[in-house]
Amino acid sequence: MPVEEEDVEIPTQDASYLLSYTRHLERQTKRLEKEKQVVEGERLRLQREVNNIRSELERLRAPPLFEGVILEYLGDNRAIVKSSTGPQLVVNVSSKISEDQLKPNTRIGLNQRSFAIVEILPQSHDPTVRAMEVENKPSISYEDIGGLKNQIEEIKEVVELPLKHPEIFEEIGISPPKGILLHGPPGTGKTLLAKAVARETNAKFIRIIASELVQKFIGEGARLVRELFEFAIENSPSIIFIDEMDAIGSKRLEIATSGDREVQRTLMQLLSSMDGFESRGNVKVIGATNRPDILDTALLRPGRFDRLIEVPAADEEGRKEIFAVHLRGLNLAEEINIDYLVKKSKDYSGADIRNVCIEAGMFAIREKRTQITMKDFRSAFDKIETERKSKDNDSLDIFI
Repeated sequence: MPVEEEDVEIPTQDASYLLSYTRHLERQTKRLEKEKQVVEGERLRLQREVNNIRSELERLRAPPLFEGVILEYLGDNRAIVKSSTGPQLVVNVSSKISEDQLKPNTRIGLNQRSFAIVEILPQSHDPTVRAMEVENKPSISYEDIGGLKNQIEEIKEVVELPLKHPEIFEEIGISPPKGILLHGPPGTGKTLLAKAVARETNAKFIRIIASELVQKFIGEGARLVRELFEFAIENSPSIIFIDEMDAIGSKRLEIATSGDREVQRTLMQLLSSMDGFESRGNVKVIGATNRPDILDTALLRPGRFDRLIEVPAADEEGRKEIFAVHLRGLNLAEEINIDYLVKKSKDYSGADIRNVCIEAGMFAIREKRTQITMKDFRSAFDKIETERKSKDNDSLDIFI
């Protein structure tokens, strides 16, 4: 017969001790589990850091790459390239690079030992070109320009409408104008019109003075023009504003110095970029000049500058509008006789009228006033007229 086990009674004191000891062990187990999780997380973080350091060491230990340009893709993972060291080579292409990326004139990285194509490099642009880009929209709007209603309407048709509503031209079946030339005396508002266009459109605005395209070394000016248009096409829709166009666009002469020939090379590249075989996409060109009479006829033909917009000196009504624009921002002590200002400013340009308002404010500041009076405007006219007569006399002295 099996021996029946007898129930063992545990004293009450020992039972309470075992219960408290069990709870103590449970708490310790939970604490150790939390510590384990923290240590595991730290181990994973350190492992990632070690992997990053190893990959960085491998990258630093890798041999440097030669820069090159693809001339032609031959198929079967082979291409003809021109390396930065000079020779043309037939090289292999890494399997990581797709055939769609292997286009002519694409910048590439070549392995130093095998010269295999291992990386596609971004296209380079001259820092001067990137410096031409206007990041922030100008504060000038069409409401800030007086006396140029017709010119504003024309520039809206030629520049704004094709950029904002290209479908209109597609429905009619015509190609929108590619560029406009603003011409007229100095200070009449040509640059203001370009600034207003930059504000009103969402296009990338690139501004350059034509003389900046004339470089010291042969071929540098043409390269700069080429990269300028490439940059504009990549960031289209965009507007290129070329100020003082006569600096490079003057008529070509048969007898010319080496410097003149370099300017002519730059002009020919500009002509090709504006209306060459390659489409320049949604890129508009605005030129500005004070001397349209000396510009080369090839530059003025349709297809390059389709619309020539004259920006003349303001007439009486135009001067009144310009004064109204500038007066609305001034702190005036009394009602200003605008008719007197208009008659007094005969033959004044928009820039001259702005100067009158600034000088009137300076006279108020000299007398420690915060408001401008009619007397200040009279003093401003007297000062500007005196300066004009002095300049005229200096010009006569030079000729004498």
